[in-house]
Amino acid sequence: MEDHSVSKRLRSLETEVSELLVHRKAADVNALHDERLTLGDRMADSLANAAGSWRFIGAFLAVLVLWIALNLVAAVHHWDPYPFILLNLVLSCIAALQAPVIMMSQNRLEARDRLRAENDFEVNVKAELLLEHLTEEIEIIKSGLLSLGADLEGEKASPKDSR
Repeated sequence: MEDHSVSKRLRSLETEVSELLVHRKAADVNALHDERLTLGDRMADSLANAAGSWRFIGAFLAVLVLWIALNLVAAVHHWDPYPFILLNLVLSCIAALQAPVIMMSQNRLEARDRLRAENDFEVNVKAELLLEHLTEEIEIIKSGLLSLGADLEGEKASPKDSR
């Protein structure tokens, strides 16, 4: 009778575990995130990647040095004489446009990190449930083996007592 309940509990656990395994929790968060990006999002990310590179910084410094040098040395035409008010205006406009675009890109990266954290949580919960089920199955198997061992010992003891 106990063997029947052990096998019934094992079948029940196997059904629960197989249902958990049917639904895969792990996902490629980067692919999910990339699918949702609009053209503007991709452009903002590209600008943020370019503006955050050493190549951009070097090119930008070269343009600034060239601008200042041409305006200091120009013999005939100074389009932006010292104190370089036009240069300050251009730099301010670039910073005013660049900062929000970079912040938009960072917000998207934060959203992707949130997706990754949610996905990791779901995977961890599923793994925890599976481990609990496996542990319960092992305990059921152990109790079945112990009862089987007790039954075998009882059968060995019975013939000796009857003699």
